[in-house]
Amino acid sequence: QVQLVESGGGSVQAGGSLRLSCAASGYTVSSYCMGWFRQALGKKRERVAVIDSDGSTNYAGSVKGRFTISKDNAKNTLYLQVNSLKPEDTAMYYCAASAGYCHTGFGYWGQGTQVTVSL
Repeated sequence: QVQLVESGGGSVQAGGSLRLSCAASGYTVSSYCMGWFRQALGKKRERVAVIDSDGSTNYAGSVKGRFTISKDNAKNTLYLQVNSLKPEDTAMYYCAASAGYCHTGFGYWGQGTQVTVSL
C-alpha cells in the first residue's frame, strides 16, 4: 500500500522559505515521476513541480527560480524547497506519485501540508 506523508508546511512572512518533505512508503521515489501540486482556497489544483525518474524537472512558470524539487533516494523522500515566498503561494501543498512517466498522470496522493504566506 502506497503512503505519502507531507510535512514542513507552516506560516511565514513574504520573502521567507520553507522545505516541504514527502516521505514515501510502499513506493520507491527513484523509480517513477513524482510531483508537488497546490490548491488555494476556491481555486483549481495546479501543478507546481515534477521530477522524473531520470532526475529531469519541470516547474510552473509562477514558481520557476524560487522553488526547487528534489528527492533523496536513500531516505525515499521527495522535497520541495520554497524560497522568496509570496502571499499568492498560500495553498495546501500535495505530494503526488506516478506509476510511470510524468505524462501518465499521478495515481497516489498525500494528505497535504498547508503553506500560508503573509505580508
